[in-house]
Amino acid sequence: MNKEPNFEEYSYENLLSAYRVINGEKYPERKEIIAKLIDERKDSAEAVALRETYAKEDKSPGCLGFVIGGLSFIPLIGVIFGIIAIVWGFAVKNTTLKVVGSLGIAFTIILYSSLGYFGFVQEDGVYDELRQKMAKSQLNSAIQAIEFYKVQNGSYPESLKILQESLPENSFVFLFDPTQIDATEGVYYFYELLGDSKYHIRALGRDGVFNTEDDVLPTPMDNIGLVVDYSR
Repeated sequence: MNKEPNFEEYSYENLLSAYRVINGEKYPERKEIIAKLIDERKDSAEAVALRETYAKEDKSPGCLGFVIGGLSFIPLIGVIFGIIAIVWGFAVKNTTLKVVGSLGIAFTIILYSSLGYFGFVQEDGVYDELRQKMAKSQLNSAIQAIEFYKVQNGSYPESLKILQESLPENSFVFLFDPTQIDATEGVYYFYELLGDSKYHIRALGRDGVFNTEDDVLPTPMDNIGLVVDYSR
């Protein structure tokens, strides 16, 4: 003989579970008793606490929320995901998600601030060295363009601006000095004609001053008008 369950001893959560699983057609009286008990206890402290717990679980961002939060650590584009994570965190009142999104945005800011500092502010760093090597290579290409200009026009260009205007639209000859990073706009390499048959060209370096230690000189070449060792 089956013992009749004492639903009075059930917790509110157990009553809800029992109501969901009980066979109402087979045990209609039991289901009615459970429903009555649930209704009587719906405003109890236990019921209120249980509803609050369910509400928090329903608002949880889940794995997707934290995946988006993780994507916020992708440099630059991660800012978008960071904003989404923060907004989502406020919507579901999840502090962890808000913190993750904020940290992702902060990571991008710190990363690009560091790159900006080491690339444009720090002196004598690795980026200064790279710009000097770039200038050396570009100067050698510029010299070839200057010599070709003379072949075409019978004389060397009076300025690099004139040479620039004579180059093809998609030319790979670069005449702007990459070492002068403090200039507000592009600055041509230092170029000066020395009479009709000679010229001098160099990069002036970060300080933009002629004949200082950070100047970059081109590679000496024979049988052309280039004068490498030149000072005013």
